[in-house]
Amino acid sequence: MIEFTERAREMILRFAQAAEEPKVRIVMRGSPFSPQYDFALVDEEPANGDRVVDFEGFQILLDESSAERMEGATVDWVEGEHGSGFSVANPNAKTLGENEPAGELADRVREILDTRVNPAVAAHGGRISLVDVDGSDIYLELGGGCQGCGMARVTLRQGVEQMLREAIPDLGQVLDATDHAAGTNPYYER
Repeated sequence: MIEFTERAREMILRFAQAAEEPKVRIVMRGSPFSPQYDFALVDEEPANGDRVVDFEGFQILLDESSAERMEGATVDWVEGEHGSGFSVANPNAKTLGENEPAGELADRVREILDTRVNPAVAAHGGRISLVDVDGSDIYLELGGGCQGCGMARVTLRQGVEQMLREAIPDLGQVLDATDHAAGTNPYYER
């Protein structure tokens, strides 16, 4: 399931000194390409569907989705020049570009991106790429002037997603897999 290094275990027990029965809720959110993990000491009973993992001195509570996505992960405590905190090595996290999305849905999405979406965002130095397909859900990465742009969410939801849904009615979720913090030159004009 999930493992903790000795240092991570020590830190949880240190944070939870006052708790009689320490419980830590871990939630994995975000895309599988850049997952984020929320750790919180909680004073609650497990919710219906939670997976409970007993460790010496504390329990971990994971919702069903997080438990599946964190299978085999190792939690460590790290300290560095940018601060300290829990670090998760998760074998389920994906690397962008690792596998080229294939299949009918991928082909349909790429055609719309190539013929309708990218010509429009190219005027602002941007581009949008399909990076993964999971069932009927798709993951898109915004690049160039779209990466880090303050209007990226609006562009994705009110422009790109609507174009895709008009052409592909059975489309599931349209998810943003972009690392917007890494954008260096977003389009902006006064």
